[in-house]
Amino acid sequence: MLTDLFGILNTPAFWLAGKPVPWSDLIGNIFALLTVGLALKRSVWSWPVQILGSILLLSASLSAHLGGNASRQVVIIAAAVWGWSTWQKSKSETGSIEVRWATWKERAVLLAALIVGTAVFGTVLKLGDWSWNPYPDAYIFIGSLVAMYAQGKAIVEFWFVWLAVDLVGIPLAVMGGLLFSGIVYFIFLIMVLMGMRDWAKRSRQTISSPSSAAATIHGEETA
Repeated sequence: MLTDLFGILNTPAFWLAGKPVPWSDLIGNIFALLTVGLALKRSVWSWPVQILGSILLLSASLSAHLGGNASRQVVIIAAAVWGWSTWQKSKSETGSIEVRWATWKERAVLLAALIVGTAVFGTVLKLGDWSWNPYPDAYIFIGSLVAMYAQGKAIVEFWFVWLAVDLVGIPLAVMGGLLFSGIVYFIFLIMVLMGMRDWAKRSRQTISSPSSAAATIHGEETA
């Protein structure tokens, strides 16, 4: 039954520049855009929406033979469950989502995880011949995981990680035949810049003092 569902989702919704845009790619990316918009508003609903979108994007990635991108969706689903729980807990305890800058130690850990994770997973994809472009594919997978962790911690740097992922995701999606996803990545880029500015402003801190106390945002998050 799952195979039949994936088959239906991977039928073309329309054609763009001579390339098919499957229903899974179209609907999944709409969910993804909603997720980013809700994250910008610090809404707990960004997590369940992300889960639904990732299930659909999993199908699109499998059809395009993007092993790392498909694995990314599985991890995003698991991370979204964790993030949902974390934000719900914060919401119930403080009535809001606390936004802060990461400490320098946290930044170093995030950067190390991105570099080492990309190298290791890229090698796995290459040796297993599971991706036509293993290291950029792995970079998107690991970068997404790092960004999800940072988002769950409600630290401003999660937007910077997503920005770094988008800059690689746009050309990779286009080269993989997911032209519509490439366009959506570009829209993500604009939304990420907006989110980066918004969260930085609301943190009431500066990049030069990331270890100062987190600011609590009141009355602007939706349940």
